[in-house]
Amino acid sequence: MKICITLIISAIINLSQAQNANNYFEKIRDNEAELTAFFSQMPKGGDLHHHFSGSIYAEPMLEDAIADDFYLNTSTMEVLKEKPETGNWERFSTLNKKGELYAYKQKIMEKWSAKDYNGVSYPSDKLFFESFQKFSPTIPGHFGEGLLELKNRAISENLSYIETQLSTIPADISTTDLATFNAQLRVAASNKDEKAVKKLLESLYKTFQKRDAKKYAQDFNINFVAKMHNDLKIDDDKFTMRYQNFVLRFMEPVDLFKNLVVAFISADSSDLMAGVNIVSPEDGDNSMNDYWLHMLMFKYCHSIFPDVKYTLHAGELTLGLVQPEDLTWHINDAIYVAGANRIGHGVDMAYEKNSYSLLQYMAKQQIPIEINLVSNEFILRVKENRHPISLYRNFNVPIVISTDDAGILRTNMTEQYVLLAKRYKEVSYSEIKQYVYNSINFSFIKNEKVKKELVQDLDKRFEKFEANFPLK
Repeated sequence: MKICITLIISAIINLSQAQNANNYFEKIRDNEAELTAFFSQMPKGGDLHHHFSGSIYAEPMLEDAIADDFYLNTSTMEVLKEKPETGNWERFSTLNKKGELYAYKQKIMEKWSAKDYNGVSYPSDKLFFESFQKFSPTIPGHFGEGLLELKNRAISENLSYIETQLSTIPADISTTDLATFNAQLRVAASNKDEKAVKKLLESLYKTFQKRDAKKYAQDFNINFVAKMHNDLKIDDDKFTMRYQNFVLRFMEPVDLFKNLVVAFISADSSDLMAGVNIVSPEDGDNSMNDYWLHMLMFKYCHSIFPDVKYTLHAGELTLGLVQPEDLTWHINDAIYVAGANRIGHGVDMAYEKNSYSLLQYMAKQQIPIEINLVSNEFILRVKENRHPISLYRNFNVPIVISTDDAGILRTNMTEQYVLLAKRYKEVSYSEIKQYVYNSINFSFIKNEKVKKELVQDLDKRFEKFEANFPLK
């Protein structure tokens, strides 16, 4: 009896504290500085839409390039370890001797990230996607440093989980003799002949099995991810990390499918590998022309590996970026054809064919939308009431808040919540709190014990946070 009374009293106190936090939140929601202080301290659960390379800030990558004395293309701000035969390339040590290093540092930061971007001189979407190829040569050999940077930053802003897209899986499987499949797959896809596509994929899958696709997945899981994860002690009582495999949309169909098969094998055979994704600009030629084919590839891999979860970048498009008719079907196909477990971005939802029934389906099937406010504003120029977050909310689609590429965008998780609170006044504190719990409950963590512990940890963190707001 005493235990029951104690639990009841505790629940009443917690409800009172939550109400006090809500009251304070409503008082400050027009003040960005006060909101920043509030959300900096509020527990934020997980970041489920997260690209490793795009989340590292440019400063440490530039320091690595200088320390390793890379070559800099003084025209494009691209770096390479070995000097190409053509182009304007100078070693960093040479630039330093000439007294030009400081000036180039500023130029590099403006090409590797959104730092000092003026919104006029260059298309924001091109700057964003081109930045990866400029700094990516600095990453090999420094993955561990990057993981620790992300972990420490997460802990400092009260984030307890990251599900990051770490790296493509190296798979040196020859596909030269399979080139004819590219045309065959595209012809079948253009005819909307799903049976023909499936038959071709089955043939390719058997070939990749014979060519040791499993070996490449196991090597990546054991000798790269698990070794680094365990050696660095990434998981502890304050923080947990899991990893998504991903494939690149711009590749030719056979090579993309090869990588997708290896990615699914990897995700199926390791608790650290949480799931699979597809990346690269959604408006690229191959991305647009092969989109339905890509969705069928995911559907096929799911039939072979039914336990593997996947989230898909879908609808990261807006009016003007593509033709109007191309805004009407990407999210539909990601859900109805590919069977995505989560959707990343989903910005063109208002333009999707039968968007209301699609939203109802997402709500009924509990398919969350990963909302990336800073990213969508910078890359697509979509913000405030042009953003479909209210559509998702009104139809009760589960929402998670995420950063996308915090390093390139010069942002963090706190800013996502500040923008959410300031721009969307209809979103209450209790809803924001639900979004935080969604980020753990809809994560792809395979071990239910780990997920349960993260939820329990959130309970404790919120109890402590909400105790900061006394009765008045």
